[in-house]
Amino acid sequence: MAVLAWLLIPLFAAVGAAIWAGWASRDRTSGDVAELAGYARFRDAMERAGSGSDAVRN
Repeated sequence: MAVLAWLLIPLFAAVGAAIWAGWASRDRTSGDVAELAGYARFRDAMERAGSGSDAVRN
């Protein structure tokens, strides 16, 4: 039974490595368009907020 355990350890490690490799190499570009559009809206809002006459001046 101990031999079986020693044979299963590398098998589980190989399966875990394959799962991790698949997860690490996934395509993550699908959400970039929405994130960039949100950042552009944020930048526009910050520019509008900073251009008001009630801005704090030293």
